[in-house]
Amino acid sequence: MLIPTLLAMAYFGFIASDVYVSEAKFVVRSPEKPAASGLGVILKSAGFANAGDEIYAAQGFLTSRDALQSINRNNAFVQANSKDSISLFNRFNPLGFSGSFEDLYDYYLGKVHVDFDVTSSITTLRFRAFSPREAQQFNEQLLELAEATVNRLNERGRQDLIRFGEVELEDAKLKARAAALALAAFRNQSGVVDPQEQATVQLQMVSKLQDELIATRTQLNQLKIFTPKNPQIPVLEAQIGALQREIAEQLGQVVGDRRSLAANAAQYQRLLLETQFADKQLASAFASLEEARNEARRKQAYVERIVQPNLPDAPIEPRRLRGVLATLALGLVAWGILSLLLAGVREHAQ
Repeated sequence: MLIPTLLAMAYFGFIASDVYVSEAKFVVRSPEKPAASGLGVILKSAGFANAGDEIYAAQGFLTSRDALQSINRNNAFVQANSKDSISLFNRFNPLGFSGSFEDLYDYYLGKVHVDFDVTSSITTLRFRAFSPREAQQFNEQLLELAEATVNRLNERGRQDLIRFGEVELEDAKLKARAAALALAAFRNQSGVVDPQEQATVQLQMVSKLQDELIATRTQLNQLKIFTPKNPQIPVLEAQIGALQREIAEQLGQVVGDRRSLAANAAQYQRLLLETQFADKQLASAFASLEEARNEARRKQAYVERIVQPNLPDAPIEPRRLRGVLATLALGLVAWGILSLLLAGVREHAQ
């Protein structure tokens, strides 16, 4: 019991290095996603809510190998934890036999701690180092990495949403252009802008010609009855023949051969419907793209710092007195158990 206590006093009193802890707190929030309770409700009342997926992504990245690689650029993390002023029990790779990246990663996990409060949606980041400045510096770097991770997820989600809308828009543009070209080619080939409108005009013309034909026939009949030898009779007969030929020609343009308006009306209607449908698809694609852009803006999540990484002014680890007392307590428990066992053995031997 006495020896472990003396060893603990020697370790905590003269060997163990001072550890400084820098702490920061942040939330990941979005203007649209549902909020939790507590602080989340307060944030939601201001028009913001907690972003669930981004929170776990940021937390996962802070304890990842990528985060370690980022803060260990130019071997900064290794050098900070391999100084001669650090005790052998706290230093990284003190004997030179465990310098692999996986060993460094295990050592890093002992320095960083990420705690997420489900009630308030606040994430607390603590970093342990052997100097106040390094603790604050590494904590700040990790916070910036968390912000970059959330921003990267935002950009990827925004690009995916907008890319899908842009693909639909380009496809709708191609279809609308093809339909418009097909309709223009039909009009150029047939020489008709709108068969229905032109047929209506020609039928009106035929109606007028028929009215004129009826009036001319009536006048001719009257002349034949009252003045059979009137010199106007041949003129009227010739006029009636011309009107009949004109009516037949106009009707032939409306209904007749394959070049008539009736024959072209079905093809024109099909091309017109395709053009109208393509235009509606194009308008819908424009609306979908704008909606995708608005949706990307609404889903924009970001890191909001609540507490900046502090510069510790005193080491809080190791807790020396508690360590010595804990060793003493464990020694007493072990001594008591061992005493009972020895007493039992002696009693059994007698």
